[in-house]
Amino acid sequence: MQTNEPTRAKLEAQLGDRINALLSATRALSERSAAQFHEGLQPASFHIARWLHAFGPAKPSVIAEAVGMDRSSTSTLLRRMLALGLISQTPSPDDRRSVIVDLTAAGTARVTAVLQERGAEYFSRLQDWSTDDLRELERLLGKLTGA
Repeated sequence: MQTNEPTRAKLEAQLGDRINALLSATRALSERSAAQFHEGLQPASFHIARWLHAFGPAKPSVIAEAVGMDRSSTSTLLRRMLALGLISQTPSPDDRRSVIVDLTAAGTARVTAVLQERGAEYFSRLQDWSTDDLRELERLLGKLTGA
């Protein structure tokens, strides 16, 4: 008996193609978001700003580790963000040789605006999905990522 059903190998290959397309779309959205955050900064600056927005003030070494960057690159980006008024730094209360970095009001406003736009684009793609479809995708992605 012949069937038009794709083989498991073909389904796995198609799934790989879909995941690659998702990663590419996510990367492109991240690049656009970074440019929106500030056109004069490298995209990694937006990742730092997003992290600060989510987790609050921190030492540069903590930020570097959290975003997966080396300390010197992080320091360079932080200096540029400081010069642009997007972050502030204060002496660390437990070690006066170190600083604590935080978003300024201007930095927070820029991150918030970019995240709102990202969210609008994301949610516009899901607006016609049923609750069951959303639940199933969330379940399957959790299964795929081992969550």
